[in-house]
Amino acid sequence: MRRLPFLNSLVVIAALGYFVDIYDLLLFGILRVPSLQSFGLTSQAVLEKGIFILNMQMGGMLIGGILWGILGDKKGRLSVLFGSIILYSVASIANGFVSSVEAYAFWRFIAGVGLAGELGAGITLVSETLSKEHRGYGTMITASFGILGAVAAGFMAEHFAWRTNYIIGGGLGLGLLILRISTYESGMYLRVQAKKIHRGRFVSLFNDRNRFFRYLNCILIGLPMWFVIGIVVTFSPEFGKELGINTAILAGKSIVWTYAGLVIGDVASGLLSQMLRSRKKSVLVFLMGCVASVWWVLHLPSISTQAFYGVCFVLGISCGYWAVFMTVAAEQFGTNLRSTVATTVPNFVRGSVIPATLLFQFLRPEYGIYWAALGVGAVCFFLAFVALFFLEETFGKELDFVEIC
Repeated sequence: MRRLPFLNSLVVIAALGYFVDIYDLLLFGILRVPSLQSFGLTSQAVLEKGIFILNMQMGGMLIGGILWGILGDKKGRLSVLFGSIILYSVASIANGFVSSVEAYAFWRFIAGVGLAGELGAGITLVSETLSKEHRGYGTMITASFGILGAVAAGFMAEHFAWRTNYIIGGGLGLGLLILRISTYESGMYLRVQAKKIHRGRFVSLFNDRNRFFRYLNCILIGLPMWFVIGIVVTFSPEFGKELGINTAILAGKSIVWTYAGLVIGDVASGLLSQMLRSRKKSVLVFLMGCVASVWWVLHLPSISTQAFYGVCFVLGISCGYWAVFMTVAAEQFGTNLRSTVATTVPNFVRGSVIPATLLFQFLRPEYGIYWAALGVGAVCFFLAFVALFFLEETFGKELDFVEIC
């Protein structure tokens, strides 16, 4: 049987790593209510403490994104693949034994720091080891298979106790660590390392106008994805009430169905970018589809609960350009800054949920959930379209170059 040129051991290991990463990343969102209720908290306290713990996790990811990104350029991509998975695996297991909100928040923060490094290092390594013709397929496989971790987390949450789920997540990470022993470093990185070129200077992304706007545009094109996940899907119970759905919508199920759609969207956007030989055109198609899907959701008539979950699935497909988005970020920058960019960009996009949510909460009392969501969405989509217009097309770009820092 002929071997696929874009499917090697690094792609498989990166895909499995992102699978475990997503599994652990979404566990708290899925297990928030039962885990905090087990501490004897009231419904209001579950909400308040849940927001606190989630923000601790996201704060850890923002810090970890910078730390792991710099480390990946200074010490190598493999250092991040090993270090990050050890950290979040240990933290996840520890979460299975916590007995207080404070301990819960602390270990979710540590887990967030660890989780921040997995995807960026994997995408960087895959991009640098595959040919320019095939790397789009490699990143597509890594991202789309990894997102299945969300589906697995939702399934496991229905069949195991919340503590058991955290221990399983950590165990999966430690098991994958064994498979990574045979992983090899990027040849591009080793050549740059041998030349003693400045690597991983985070400040270099801000002290040059051209580099800064390339970096900013990479972040902005990802905003709509996390507007959908962080607002429309996270607040799906409230949107369900607004739509007149009598049966309560479960946020955990909405997340699982959305991520199931994301898998299909990521495969489709990755294949489309290869067919069109353009990353920008693929992102444009999905951005337009995402606009249409959000508009459709906000204008739905009263529907059944199951139909609403089907809508979440469609939303996931429409905003499923995460793989192409990550590939664009990796391809925009030289080898001496590539890990820093590929690791920080997705975490800053995830972190954009914080200001987006704050704006949504600010607008909601005055304008209602519909207009508040529409307003936040309009800002996110406008910035994404403008950023995409100014981004350089990177399909087929040679990546063996460095940034002059």
